[in-house]
Amino acid sequence: MSLVSFDEWREFLKAYPEAHILQTAEWGALKSAFGWDVLRLVTGREGLQLLFRRLPLGFSIAYAPKPVTGKYFLGLSDKFQAEIDAACQSRRAIFLKIELDAWDTEKTTRVPRRWALVNSLYNIQPPRTIVLSLVGSEEDILARMKQKCRYNLRLAEKKGVTIRAWDNLDGFFQLMQATGGRDGFGVHALAYYRKAYELFQPAGMAEMLVAEYEGQPLAALMVFANGERSWYLYGASNDQERNRMPAYLLQWRAIQWARARGCKEYDLWGVPDEDEDVLEAQFERLHHGLWGVYRFKRGFGGQLRRAVQAFDRVYIPWLYRLYLWRMQKNP
Repeated sequence: MSLVSFDEWREFLKAYPEAHILQTAEWGALKSAFGWDVLRLVTGREGLQLLFRRLPLGFSIAYAPKPVTGKYFLGLSDKFQAEIDAACQSRRAIFLKIELDAWDTEKTTRVPRRWALVNSLYNIQPPRTIVLSLVGSEEDILARMKQKCRYNLRLAEKKGVTIRAWDNLDGFFQLMQATGGRDGFGVHALAYYRKAYELFQPAGMAEMLVAEYEGQPLAALMVFANGERSWYLYGASNDQERNRMPAYLLQWRAIQWARARGCKEYDLWGVPDEDEDVLEAQFERLHHGLWGVYRFKRGFGGQLRRAVQAFDRVYIPWLYRLYLWRMQKNP
């Protein structure tokens, strides 16, 4: 089994400059600090970063988020597939969940019979998102936004909102708690955001930005980038000075940061898993969960995309059935 280190995995990823942020060595290090075991496999040009969540009695669940070969992952060699199986079985994995780095319109994601995968009923990452194209000038990007969004971000500038890089993780966490309580989102521990910042920001792969008015923090976010792709993963705001529209200008500065790094797309990361006609018909009426952010995110003029549904490779069928039962009881 070809296991590699953090640095060796970073070297391997040089052959895949467009790797998803969830396959970077830094992401593996982040998850390993919070209850996951990380294993990185490389054989020739094939590689995979695997995460393992430990369970009682020595069992585990294995997870492959956004493999570096993207939609072609299911075409891996028999040899490398056997290495993945051996790694999972050595850790008594009940199953391996695979979330491809591919959109569900790509027909090349059909499952080869030799993989013996099942279509998963549950994703870990949000399956549906809005992706902005950063191709063209800033004027081109602004023109693709909805008129109200352009108005709001310019209003924020006129009303004295300022944006700057920030390293106050305590302040960021306070904003996250305010957002979680208001909108019903789960919030990581302060230590999680601190570790993410410490891993990604010095590597030039992330920045934390804050929107302020007269020195008072109103909203903040963390934006991530790798290769020509960028992701808005964490964002928060309080209820103060909301009429100044700070979140709009904040998001625009994050887009500018991504463009300055050479990114060509910006993933807004998570909207309700509904078709566009349903989203457009319901977003003004519904405000809970991801519905509360859809109205905001749609304004930036991106394309609604849905990831390929996750696949599960089952190693211990009876425990897998128990897992499905518990998920149905506790959705």
